[in-house]
Amino acid sequence: NATNTALEVGSNQVQLRQIQSRAFDTTDKTKTLRTVISTLQDLGFVIDKADLELGSITATKLDGYALRMSVTVRPRNAKQLLVRANAQYQEAAVTDPAPYQAFFSSLSKSMFLTAQNVD
Repeated sequence: NATNTALEVGSNQVQLRQIQSRAFDTTDKTKTLRTVISTLQDLGFVIDKADLELGSITATKLDGYALRMSVTVRPRNAKQLLVRANAQYQEAAVTDPAPYQAFFSSLSKSMFLTAQNVD
């Protein structure tokens, strides 16, 4: 049934979006973007492009393979920013939660330290 298939794809996209996104209790977009850049560098990524005005960062990790990560930061509501990561491996979207969990775990720690003004 085509309708069921379309709904399954939709639910898979929702699950993927949940894996790829985290909300942070801050409204400081610039500080968040700088923390994202630092986190990506700590994880071995090289920053390809950063647009602080648009809130987007693209980075590549070359470690015997090419893993490309695009991260966007945008307001979620009046008190939170939403960070969404999108990873590609060899030009295919990464749907495995592990790389996203590693990124967001590191980012959460960095966001905490940044909030405490620890460098």
